[in-house]
Amino acid sequence: MDIPRIFNITESAHRIHNPFTSEKLATLGAVLRLKPGTRVLDLGSGSGEMLCTWARDYAITGVGIDMSQLFSKQAKLRAEELGVAHRVEFIHGDATGYVADEKCGVAACVGATWIGGGVAGTIELLAKSLGADGVILIGEPYWRQLPPTEDVARQCFAHAISDFLMLPELLAFFDNLGYDVVEMVLADQEGWDRYEAAKWLTMRRWLEANPEDDLAKEVRTQLTTAPKRHAAYTREYLGWGVFALMAR
Repeated sequence: MDIPRIFNITESAHRIHNPFTSEKLATLGAVLRLKPGTRVLDLGSGSGEMLCTWARDYAITGVGIDMSQLFSKQAKLRAEELGVAHRVEFIHGDATGYVADEKCGVAACVGATWIGGGVAGTIELLAKSLGADGVILIGEPYWRQLPPTEDVARQCFAHAISDFLMLPELLAFFDNLGYDVVEMVLADQEGWDRYEAAKWLTMRRWLEANPEDDLAKEVRTQLTTAPKRHAAYTREYLGWGVFALMAR
C-alpha cells in the first residue's frame, strides 16, 4: 500500500504536505487552545509535522494514519527527533473509514478529504472519532478568485471550476451541514511558494541522481512546466485553509 510514486519523489523533502508554513501550523495549534493530554486524530498525516510539533508544544497525544510508506517513516523519525515518540503514534495504512478506538478532542483531515469521498463525507467520518464538544479540522482548497475558464481551473489541480467553492460559499457549506466554524487559518501565497517551489529543487536533485529511472521523463516534464504553471495559476487563483468546526 502506497501513494503514487511521483508524490513520494516530489515531496520527499517536505515536512508539511500542503501550503502551510511552519508558522501557520503553529498558529493553528495556538488558536485551537490545545490543552495538555488532548487526543488528536490525523487522517492523512503525511510526515507527521502537525502531531509532532503539537505534542512538543502543547503536550497533546495522538495517532496519524497515512498511505505513504516514506512519509510514515519520516513521521516516526520526526517524533523521535522531537522527543515525542511516547506521545504520538503513526500508522502506515489506508485512512478510509478509519475510526479511532478512543474518542478524540480533535479529529483532523488536513488536505486529504478524498479519504471520505469529499468534504461532507470526511466530516461525517471524523465525527465518529470525536468526543463531546470536540473539534473537527478540515483542510480544503477554495477559489481566491473564480477561474475564467475550465482550462485555468485544471491548471490549478481541479478537474473543473465546480470542484472548489469561493471562501464565503465554503463557510456556508459547513453551516448547512450543521457545524459552527469556530476558527480558521488560511494559507497565503508564501505558503503556496514553499509547498510548490520546494518540489523543484527536490526534482532537480532526484533527476541528477536517477537519470535512467522510469519516471525521469515525467519528473523532467514537471520540473520544466511547474514554475510557470504555479506563477500563472495556483498562486493567483487557489486558496487553501484549515477550518475548525463544532457540531451544533
